[in-house]
Amino acid sequence: MGLKSKLVCCLSIVCVSAIVLTCITACSVGYRFNGASINYTKVKTIQIGAFPIRSIYVWAPMQGIFQNRLTDLFASQTRLRQVKKNGDLVLEGEITAFDQFNKGISNDGYSSQVQLRMTVNVRFTNNSNHAEDFEQKFSATSTYDAKQQLVTVQEELVNEMCKDITDQIFNKTVANW
Repeated sequence: MGLKSKLVCCLSIVCVSAIVLTCITACSVGYRFNGASINYTKVKTIQIGAFPIRSIYVWAPMQGIFQNRLTDLFASQTRLRQVKKNGDLVLEGEITAFDQFNKGISNDGYSSQVQLRMTVNVRFTNNSNHAEDFEQKFSATSTYDAKQQLVTVQEELVNEMCKDITDQIFNKTVANW
């Protein structure tokens, strides 16, 4: 291979690289990895109402844990300003169920695993596009060993379930998955 051939080869590689680089930078796609797909020209605010506990079994800190997780998620993953009233988006509802039941039975006939379930009813209103309004229940479960007392694992399990439910709500309301 002569010097002229090597020079042509190198110039070809440089030209192709320049074209590819130009295409990549010119054709970039805007995508947020948090999944939010919000038209910020139409939607600027969100109103997140209180989610009171309406279940038969009550663990008082659950409402605060859920409420804080939900507001923090929208604050950290969107540019929406949180308002007390007249939001472009409105989230409201209640915690409707918090119960436990046996999930597994051991050889001796006693419970080996207990499942804890939390359900939240959500009413969502999009004041810029009412076709997206909905009311839906979101649930999450966590399982723990029956040899443990609920009071020793309850906070950890409620945090897990609140994370799961708030992620479901976020995906349904603004992620459009």
